[in-house]
Amino acid sequence: MPVRNPGVAGMFYPAQAAACRAEVLECLAGAPPLDLPRPIRAGIVPHAGWTYSGPTAARVFAAIAAQGAPQTLVLLGAVHRWGIDRAAVYGSGSWRTPLGDLVVDEELASALVADSAGLVVDDPRAHQGEHSIEVHLPFVRLLFPEARILPIAITPEAQPEEVGRLAAQAAMALGRAAVAVGSSDLTHYGPRYGLAPVGTGEAGWRWARENDARIMELIVGLNAREVLREAALHHNACGAGAIAAAIGYARSLGASEGQVLEYTTSHDVHPVGRPSDLVGYGALALF
Repeated sequence: MPVRNPGVAGMFYPAQAAACRAEVLECLAGAPPLDLPRPIRAGIVPHAGWTYSGPTAARVFAAIAAQGAPQTLVLLGAVHRWGIDRAAVYGSGSWRTPLGDLVVDEELASALVADSAGLVVDDPRAHQGEHSIEVHLPFVRLLFPEARILPIAITPEAQPEEVGRLAAQAAMALGRAAVAVGSSDLTHYGPRYGLAPVGTGEAGWRWARENDARIMELIVGLNAREVLREAALHHNACGAGAIAAAIGYARSLGASEGQVLEYTTSHDVHPVGRPSDLVGYGALALF
């Protein structure tokens, strides 16, 4: 069976088991208990290196763990390279992490592909060289060691809301207790990213935060179509497809609202001088 080996271990997160486990636990230690009105159907998490966004991502995984371990996590990944025109599952085998392997839910993957009328394909190549799902797997492995995963790489152009709906329907048909997690960073601001409409410094930092607030308001309102439009116009989500798919998944399971669990930027986490190049990170729960 195929094994997807880590591509960014040792760069985005520790490659050695002991160090990886310790950092996951450190990130989770900062996640306070939550009293949400209903079970989380989907979450949105950032996917930068853990030193920047690990504690923010941990908020969502800790909240999911607090409601009990899911059987499967549907992991909706942003796509950072060209040539991926349809939603692509990694349909068999396992993904390796420093903390052990996570097995793909092959039955769910097969059902989703079969029911999608060509909208979703089984293409492990779409996951090569992509970090947006990989960086979350040690959290999944530590918190939910018995859970299976369904990795799906999805772009904004691949009808992501419908893909999320189909994934939820396939999970329900198989009786899976499954939660979806969409992976996306928010605004990439500054000269390095080619987006600096008000220059650098405090004005740029404020602009980026306001840019992110707008798209997070759409996410908590479960408005997938407007999320896609907003991201295309204002460049405030690199994983808009993953976000829209998570919303489609959550809505199909009865979710009616969302909540921002944490928001920060790379400058807030590691301020070095005046703000210049920075990235926004949001942890959101949909329930």
